[in-house]
Amino acid sequence: MIYRWYSHRQQIVEGFGGAKVVLLNTASSFWNDLYHRLLNISWAMFWLIISCVYVLINLLFGFLYMTFAEVANASKQHLSDYFFFSVQTLATIGYGNMHPQGIVANLLVTAESLVGLLGVAMITGLAFARFSNPSARVLFSKVAVITKFNGVPTLMFRMANQRSNQILEAQVRVTCVRHEVSAEGFRMRRFYDLALIRSETPVFFLTWLVMHPINEASPLHNKAIDEDTVLVVTLIGIDDTFSQTIYARHDYRMHDIRLQHHFMDVITETQSDEVIIDYSYFHKTMPDLEEFSDNQ
Repeated sequence: MIYRWYSHRQQIVEGFGGAKVVLLNTASSFWNDLYHRLLNISWAMFWLIISCVYVLINLLFGFLYMTFAEVANASKQHLSDYFFFSVQTLATIGYGNMHPQGIVANLLVTAESLVGLLGVAMITGLAFARFSNPSARVLFSKVAVITKFNGVPTLMFRMANQRSNQILEAQVRVTCVRHEVSAEGFRMRRFYDLALIRSETPVFFLTWLVMHPINEASPLHNKAIDEDTVLVVTLIGIDDTFSQTIYARHDYRMHDIRLQHHFMDVITETQSDEVIIDYSYFHKTMPDLEEFSDNQ
């Protein structure tokens, strides 16, 4: 799930299938987990926050210099002089025409220098943590299909490794999440793991067609896939470049599943024994020539 801070008492959560859930009266706030939030926001938002904090710190110290301290060659009528003096102090650029005078100014310079050192260390650590955070670039097919495989209706979807490296010891898991009503009338969300024909591979390099046979043992057998049903796909493996564990996730809802369709082939072989994979057909499907009933 992806959490977005909304207010002190309310959060908006993006859950399975992109559904938005509002959490009321939660104890969590933006500041309680600031480090985690700074790691998960976009790069544009990250640098915007850093830039705003940088400007605010310099404005604050510029106002303090202007009000309580003496800075040589700085005009008391221009906050900009003290702002840029603060920039020189915070960034340890070195003084030129303007420099501190008196004990108060030097104490403020000392405090701001400490803030600058701590700020550089924190920003460097956050930026490094964001760059070094392991991530998987796995392409999931936009749709899943249900077609016959060896005479059995089978749920299928595609995955592809978008990097030129390999994902070692890759394991995929598919979970069916749906709401059910008990005999007592209680409505609850239930989780069912779908058995796959192949759920792991020692090397995930190019493409992977994941298949779940809808037989008598399947949670989807003789069950309608309604709007509340979500198929949650999770992939875990080891990036062979960084030797780090990486994860990927994707959701399929009812409108993402095409009945009695099959995927178009993306692999062709040439006469020179070359294997060509055309990703322009990765998401494309075709209707089956033979129809089958849901209870087969």
